[in-house]
Order: sequence, then structure tokens, then C-alpha cells
Amino acid sequence: MTTTDYSVPTGESPHVCAYCGDPFREEEYLVLHHGLEHGDELSEDEVAAFYDAYEVETEELKHFRLKALGILVLLYFGFLFIYAIIGIS
Repeated sequence: MTTTDYSVPTGESPHVCAYCGDPFREEEYLVLHHGLEHGDELSEDEVAAFYDAYEVETEELKHFRLKALGILVLLYFGFLFIYAIIGIS
């Protein structure tokens, strides 16, 4: 097992895992950590909260991927048109 040093910014109170003591900046991160690292120890409410947070995280990731793909397509065709215009003249 490895130990990790954590740094919490001054003035912020972290959300601390009750099972292992790891701090998290956002409560959502703590809920996801619970489901991924301590799934066997969770109550039904904690499991339901994990699945809700996981679904939200998955949806946000899908939107990010779609936006990134759109930007890459625009860049590709933008450079293609610029090359076609400069290459012709």
C-alpha cells in the first residue's frame, strides 16, 4: 500500500472519507470514491448516491467528448480550407 500526501488549501474544509480518511475537495468526488474504493462497505443509500453521481459524471464526459470531437473536426476542415486557398494561389 502506498501513502499519499495531501494538501488542502487554507480556508477550505475537505470532505473526508469515513473509511480511509482521504480528503476530497468536492462531495461528488467523495461519493464516487466511496463507490469505486469501498463498494462492499456501503449502505443502500450510499450505493444509490454513487450510481446517481456516476451517471451525472458519465453524461458530462459524453458531452465533453462530443465537444472535443466537434472542435477537432472544425480545426481539420479549417486547416484544409486554408491550405486549399493558399495552395491554389
